[in-house]
Amino acid sequence: MSEKLLDKINYPSDLRLLKKNQLGQVVKELRSEVIDVVSETGGHLGAGLGVVELTVALHYVFNTPRDKLVWDVGHQCYPHKIITGRKDKIRTLRKGGGLSGFTKRAESEYDPFGAAHSSTSISSTLGMAAAKKLSNNNNNVVAVIGDGAMSAGMAYEAMNNAGAMKSKLIVILNDNDMSIARPVGAMSKYLAKLLSGKIYFSLRETIKLILSSFSRRFSKSAGKAEDMLRSFVTGGTLFNQLGFYYIGPIDGHDVNNLVSIFENVKNSKHDGPILIHAVTKKGKGYKPAENSGDKYHGVSKFNVLTGEQSKSKSKAPAYTKVFANTLIKHAENDTKIVAITGAMPSGTGLDLFEKKFPERMFDVGIAEQHGVTFAAGLATEGYKPFAAIYSTFLQRAYDQVVHDVAIQSLPVRFAIDRAGLVGADGPTHAGSFDITYLSTLPNFIVMAASDEAELVRMINTSVNINDKPSAFRYPRGSGVGIELPGINEVLEIGKGRMVSNGKHVAILNFGARMTECKKAVEILKKKGITTSIFDARFAKPLDTKLIIELASNHEAIITIEEGSIGGFAAHVTKLLSDREFFDKGLKFRSMILPDKFLDQDSPDKMYKTAGLDYESIVQKIENVLNSNVVIAKNKNLS
Repeated sequence: MSEKLLDKINYPSDLRLLKKNQLGQVVKELRSEVIDVVSETGGHLGAGLGVVELTVALHYVFNTPRDKLVWDVGHQCYPHKIITGRKDKIRTLRKGGGLSGFTKRAESEYDPFGAAHSSTSISSTLGMAAAKKLSNNNNNVVAVIGDGAMSAGMAYEAMNNAGAMKSKLIVILNDNDMSIARPVGAMSKYLAKLLSGKIYFSLRETIKLILSSFSRRFSKSAGKAEDMLRSFVTGGTLFNQLGFYYIGPIDGHDVNNLVSIFENVKNSKHDGPILIHAVTKKGKGYKPAENSGDKYHGVSKFNVLTGEQSKSKSKAPAYTKVFANTLIKHAENDTKIVAITGAMPSGTGLDLFEKKFPERMFDVGIAEQHGVTFAAGLATEGYKPFAAIYSTFLQRAYDQVVHDVAIQSLPVRFAIDRAGLVGADGPTHAGSFDITYLSTLPNFIVMAASDEAELVRMINTSVNINDKPSAFRYPRGSGVGIELPGINEVLEIGKGRMVSNGKHVAILNFGARMTECKKAVEILKKKGITTSIFDARFAKPLDTKLIIELASNHEAIITIEEGSIGGFAAHVTKLLSDREFFDKGLKFRSMILPDKFLDQDSPDKMYKTAGLDYESIVQKIENVLNSNVVIAKNKNLS
């Protein structure tokens, strides 16, 4: 058996030693390796399979890492990682202490910009191109934007700026007709129209033949002639109008043709941005992915031969599904209920809602800013919008949450999925900050579910909040396996619940660490420490009456939340400080996410690292009970 070419490739410099006619074999071997790797690690499969030829051609032509190559979004980067010095570690992908599932600057010089969210590549590479020009460097800068990332407004803001700056920037539009789900919006239709323009292909090929027979002294005027004819045939492309020289559409799976085009672009003296429109197929080369509705966007471990995925077995329903099914039940009774997602219908469960109410579900694309203000507009007309957005993605729309929703006190309901730590996707996808960034806003109601039954009650409650915005957060994964209430069971705004009663310490829990709290209480009980558990339910407004009662009757208060500093604990601290409980000797500790970004690992290990597991709770309570508080009696002390 002949040695694989991929075995000889550790870095792009090794790839460039090969002959052009060997690249097809490299593509075949690289695609097979990606499939094999992800079958063991899980992760993003379809996007990477679609860019294998692009990856090989780009590293073959461009002198990376001196030439800068930015992938957008970063989950397209698995083939890139394999041939940029990380082949030996590739099976640690998305594991604790292993490789990130996205591009990451700290991981490799071949990752000049970290990208795990979408639509940042053109802005970042334009900055690199501007720096190159200021430094008189002649290296190339390339952005590969795809998998739905062109549906975000930031991409067009960057293109508008790039066209005006006239910096040499190469943008490759990886048009795979997919993001995480089917594409939405006018841009996808526009690209499809460009792709279907068969007359343009034939005329362009004719022009190429004509130009090849012209002498160099006629090339400039001939180029103008080509532009004129292209404009006549297509009406000019949007990209041309934005100041980009448009090339395409081209076959993104013809590696030799890609190499030729990239070499021409690399050597071009064109002064300004260039966009290459490459048409690819998400999941290319693996039939189960090609035939899947989402092209195997994100997968768990799977059988390579059959494509069957290894799903975790849980009798408890997933929080996402509980949300979707509860919202559907309400929508059956209330025609004013509408749902909004940002290119995540399956991830948020709203694909189920869409099947029942196709006219009342809106997928706005990867455009959370627009989605939030769109929801605000619906609210002004008396509708009840539920904006289902992952915590980490809602960060992109914070100005709209403040300006368009909170200030106007519009009743937009935010269903915040993936709250807390999310495991293999790491810090870029962790829902760490929403408690803080929403609880600081006037006119906001902020809730967190401690289990799936509480989630149902919070959805029920939010349906009837018609005078201000509200949010309820819930984690990734399955619930705890308890009976779900009906859709008429609502909560009193700002009222928590007592879960257990003790006399030494009161735990004020906000969110899904409730199971860990209960485990801690059982251990403490055996040590003679009795502990109350209070399920806060609301970070805003607080249950001030019950919190004050707990502070009056316990030696110590511990708050627990899956969020950063400035959230639930900060509001409790202010309440107790204002009522002078600390002056009276009350011991208080907060348990929050640490002030650092936590790398990917299993969720249980991440929470242990964060100090939010039951053992950490036990230790915190023992430490606070053993601490001594010195109260100053002399009022003249300064």
